[in-house]
Amino acid sequence: MDGRTAILSKIRASLKAPTADDERHAAVAARLAQTPKGIIPARGQLPAEERLQLFRAMAEKYNATTERIEEINALPAAVSAYLMGRNLPAAIRIGADPRLAAAPWSAEATLEIRHGASDGEDLAAVSHAFGAVAETGTLAVLSGPDNPVTLNFLPEHHIVVLAADEIAGDMETIWARLRAAQGPAMPRTVNFITGPSRSADIEQTLLLGAHGPRALHIVIVGAAQTH
Repeated sequence: MDGRTAILSKIRASLKAPTADDERHAAVAARLAQTPKGIIPARGQLPAEERLQLFRAMAEKYNATTERIEEINALPAAVSAYLMGRNLPAAIRIGADPRLAAAPWSAEATLEIRHGASDGEDLAAVSHAFGAVAETGTLAVLSGPDNPVTLNFLPEHHIVVLAADEIAGDMETIWARLRAAQGPAMPRTVNFITGPSRSADIEQTLLLGAHGPRALHIVIVGAAQTH
């Protein structure tokens, strides 16, 4: 018996735990399969369009900006207009998300598209959100090769594309959707983002961009639908 096994055996003996792990494995599997739900606030339990409007109101309350477009084909023009309106270079950093790749970026001839993770030198990046929480105006953004996590934090301006029908009333619904979509192979990181980075540590003066992007712009695509 090696040292690790000896220590674990002593711990099991002190806890009077059975030596076979089958029972505990079954208990853990049952717990994961039947995830209990807490109390769900009524605030976000609204018809689809009202839920979308609540999300926009809450996101803008926390200094994000929002806009709506009818379809993904309008995304490149919306991104170009955002950059032009803020006197930013016509360049973005983007991942390999297939939903973003489907947009006709070539229609914006002056827009430079850079791919992959950010090295901190990009002023603007575009990500795709997995979903959003209406009651708090929060985005859920998953990490992965298609959505590099550095895009969430390093560029000065973060543009997030969100499908209107992926706005949930509450965070619990987002987690349930994620478990259903990913199964046991969860993403390495799930970032919940509410507004741009901010801090009021110094003299209680609000400073945007303290630990990440100073601006968050949310482009909502399509019509809200009731699930």
